Amino acid sequence: MAGNIEAKLQALGITLPTPMPPIANYVPFVVSGDLVVVSGQVPAVDGKIAVTGKVGDGLTIEQGQHAARLCFINVMVHLKAACGGDLDRVRQVVRLGGFIAAPAGFTGHAQVMNGASDLAVAVFGEAGRHARTTIGVPSLPADAAVEVDGIFRIA
Repeated sequence: MAGNIEAKLQALGITLPTPMPPIANYVPFVVSGDLVVVSGQVPAVDGKIAVTGKVGDGLTIEQGQHAARLCFINVMVHLKAACGGDLDRVRQVVRLGGFIAAPAGFTGHAQVMNGASDLAVAVFGEAGRHARTTIGVPSLPADAAVEVDGIFRIA
């Protein structure tokens, strides 16, 4: 029987993919006590980065939001692994960090990151409300448009 969070994902039409392996020398998550820290995830689909380039220079804010949403889906893949396969163990989305590849004059970073934040709240309800940092950067690994990491409290 699927848990509450799995049922929410299903209702949202989201199937968690197979995790993409790290592309450098790091682990996808670390569990420390009741905290899980998930490494930055890119907007990958089927092991390939689905949204590349810069938001505000070839990509719209809406495309950036889609990329941030994909990133959070990939964050949840590793969060689920950290929870032994049971996302119902998540008690709080503590913090999300977002990195948005954009030109120097771009100022819509917060709106882009809402793609991840809105999904966190849709999936985890009140426990999905979180602190957040959103930063504009000139480039990201493999030309990803967005990267999202997270800290979660689990049971």
